[in-house]
Parts: sequence; C-alpha cells; structure tokens
Amino acid sequence: MRPWAGIAALGLGLLATTGASAAERLNGEQIRRLFEGNTVSGVYTGSSLPFSEYHHADGRASGHNRSVPNKDACWTTTADAVCYYYGPHETRRTYCFTIEVSGDLYVIRNRPSGRINGLARIEKGDPHDYAKKQSDWVCDGLISQAPGRSRLARR
Repeated sequence: MRPWAGIAALGLGLLATTGASAAERLNGEQIRRLFEGNTVSGVYTGSSLPFSEYHHADGRASGHNRSVPNKDACWTTTADAVCYYYGPHETRRTYCFTIEVSGDLYVIRNRPSGRINGLARIEKGDPHDYAKKQSDWVCDGLISQAPGRSRLARR
C-alpha cells in the first residue's frame, strides 16, 4: 500500500487549490455503477491508513480496512450515498458516505457530518484478487436494522 502514503496530503492540497466547486457529488446510482465490480483503494485522511475493497454485485466488500482483512463487510447505496455495514445484526456497525469526484480522485465524506473521511481511486475489477482470498459471507441487506439506527443516515 506504499503508493497511497502521500495521497492524503496530495488530495487535500488539490482540493484546497481547486476549490470545492471542482468536485462533483455523485448520486447513489452513479456510485453503484462506479463501485460495483471494481476496487476502491485509498487512505483515511485522519491517519493515512490504507483501505482497499472490491465491491461484489451481491453486496459483499472483500479486501481490508486499515490493513485488517474484511470478514463480514457489506455495501449498498442510498439515493445519494454509499453505506457499509460490518458484523452480525446484533453488533452491526454502519457507516454512510457521500462521494465526490475530481478527476480520478474520489473524496469520501462522512454522512451526515460532511467531514472528509478518505481519499480514493477506483481500480478496475479485482486486481488484488480479494474475492478469492476470503469472501464467504452473505449480506442480508438489513442495513437499516443496525443497533441504534432507526433510519439510514439523515441529511
């Protein structure tokens, strides 16, 4: 993951010099078409730790977060965001993000706060063979039933 070591600084510098208007916010359908069948790789802006996940069409997300292999990650889209959930129903953790694009850089913002959470690039297909390494879980689609979540992320 060494190539991502400087992307956080580079990306934040790009955003600062080009202004917020240079980035286009994607809607949920655009995010789904972009992520599905591809790998999203980048760094968390607060720590520069890497993430890289292949987005299966059936909702699984194979790969790793902060270099910890996924063993139960799932993804879905809403009208204007991508949401991930990790763990069984009883202990599920849910995270939703809006996605902005500027050139080939993707800005991932926490929802609903709008804080930049990460910077990423899209890699075509599954170049790291994440799907072959460990992806034997099933996504139940019950993202809205995560503990403490009566609704998905709000505006």
